[in-house]
Amino acid sequence: MKNFFFLSLMTVVILTGCGRAPTGELVGVQDRDTWFEPDPYGMVFVPQGSFVMGPSDEDVMWANNAFNRTVSVDAFWMDETEITNNKYRQFVYHVRDSIMRRMLADAGRTEYEITEDEFGEPLDEPILNWEEPIDMEDLETNQILEDMYYQGDERFWGRKELDTRKLNFEYFWVDYEQAARSSNRYNFETEEYDGVVYDQDGQESPIEDRSSFVLRDVVNVYPDTLVWIHDFTYSYNEPMANMYFWHPSYDDYPVVGVTWEQAKAFSIWRTQYLNEHLARRGEGFVQNYRLPLESEWEYAARGGLELSPYPWGGPYTRNYDGCFLANFKPLRGNYTDDGWLYTAPVASFEPNDYGLYDMAGNVAEWTENAYDESFYTVTHDLNPNYSYNALPDDPPALKRKVVRGGSWKDVAYYLQVSTRSYEYQDTATSYVGFRNVRSYLGDKGGGTQWW
Repeated sequence: MKNFFFLSLMTVVILTGCGRAPTGELVGVQDRDTWFEPDPYGMVFVPQGSFVMGPSDEDVMWANNAFNRTVSVDAFWMDETEITNNKYRQFVYHVRDSIMRRMLADAGRTEYEITEDEFGEPLDEPILNWEEPIDMEDLETNQILEDMYYQGDERFWGRKELDTRKLNFEYFWVDYEQAARSSNRYNFETEEYDGVVYDQDGQESPIEDRSSFVLRDVVNVYPDTLVWIHDFTYSYNEPMANMYFWHPSYDDYPVVGVTWEQAKAFSIWRTQYLNEHLARRGEGFVQNYRLPLESEWEYAARGGLELSPYPWGGPYTRNYDGCFLANFKPLRGNYTDDGWLYTAPVASFEPNDYGLYDMAGNVAEWTENAYDESFYTVTHDLNPNYSYNALPDDPPALKRKVVRGGSWKDVAYYLQVSTRSYEYQDTATSYVGFRNVRSYLGDKGGGTQWW
């Protein structure tokens, strides 16, 4: 009996140990990680689908920049609200703290950088140590970081205030558009690249390797708070300029004064912020946040309602009780009739059927796409996309980016889900913000089956 038990146990061990041995059959790569995507915090799921993109009402502006067209979009996650002041402030503070840590490390404070990996091997380049707190009460620390603050006559009433001009964020991205060109592909016969690549400044250079497609940029991340004064002639808005971004009472209001370039930088930072966290947990899956495509934005704003002019359906901007359904400029300029003079806290109005708030009004929103009147004509009907990486010397017409949704200072026409407008990518305003999307991975589900 004992021998039988021993032999049975050995048989189980042998079978278990040999279960993944090569069999000569095509079985795919084994031991792959199982993938399950949890709901990202603060985002809602938008299923894949097709819809009629374009005007759902008459073109009262006679813009002739859009027509009805059936397109299909893939599934994605979308922020349920616009990015708020407090969420954007996390980005600003991260940039501030990284600059401070680099200054301290360069001054000889070695505790603020890591020079070896977990096995004791030296790193090619030191990385910042985020585990070490910055002691702002320490005299030496304050002396090293003195350049981070306004100096001399720039100090107002002698207050020690952060110099926001120093808050510059360096980031990188892969230019897939240039990499995908046939002339830029790797030549296996010559074992080299034959094409040329253009950097962010428009400078041409031969392609050395895949690093040639990795572009670098630097952008100041602090919102332009003076837009509240700049945007309105002969209008008193200084309290908003002084308080809107930093005061706690505005934490849940949508961030404004952010250019398209800053919104793009935020998306790249958010991507790195999450992926570094996943790497520390031993998860190698890369998630990418980005601005929504124009087609994605309209599809999400409709909330599954076909041919409706507004996210809530339509055609009216009031509910049955006579209350306005969004924050905009109603009637003949009675800004307060919807309850708010300027912007409103996010999610102050009911969401659409996808659970997305403020897809009409409050602030207009940046999209990924460049603006062109022929967008509906030239783009594909599958995930329509037209992107252009405008160079510094390009004419203004090439720096136009699509904004959607209308804002607190716009009339109802701009709140319609199909209305297209634009702002220049390097221009900040008091009425344009943004939200992020993230492509959905794996089984999309929800498709109709015909038997």
